[in-house]
Amino acid sequence: MKYGYARVSSLTQDYASQVEQLEQAGCARIFSEKQSGKTAKDRPEFQKLMKKLKAGDTLVICKLDRLARSARDLHNILGELTERGCEFVSLNDSWCDTRTPTGRMVITIMSGIAQFERELILERTGAGIARARANGTVFGRKVKLSPRQRLVLAQKRADGATLRELAGEYQVSEPTIWRALQ
Repeated sequence: MKYGYARVSSLTQDYASQVEQLEQAGCARIFSEKQSGKTAKDRPEFQKLMKKLKAGDTLVICKLDRLARSARDLHNILGELTERGCEFVSLNDSWCDTRTPTGRMVITIMSGIAQFERELILERTGAGIARARANGTVFGRKVKLSPRQRLVLAQKRADGATLRELAGEYQVSEPTIWRALQ
């Protein structure tokens, strides 16, 4: 039996074209989800699919990067499929077919490239964040209390004001007051 797997990384993306291709390829059932491809264990639909596969079944995807983003993850998935006696085919990557020795070799090479691509993305993202910080960009939530308000809070707290009273006065939560006093 052929099982399809469609995945996109974010909620704003759509996997409809993948599902359509998988249907045309004759997949009896298609599992689809909107999850990061970073690790297989964090994808519930993929986990359901893996539990469903039996010897002789074929896992079909549209592109290799829909299955895994790291060489280790890809090798683990393909290893598990092999142990179960299952096949693997990528529709848009004609070389990606575990039914042939050449396909298995090329998959190994391409999985290394996919991991390399992911590492480059992480590196570029990190460099962009560092550049933004160097230019003064502040990440995270805005500070609710100014440095002046923090000084006043500390004095009021020293004079015996409770966290609840201070939170009410400044219209923030008690944990916010507590953090401001640290």
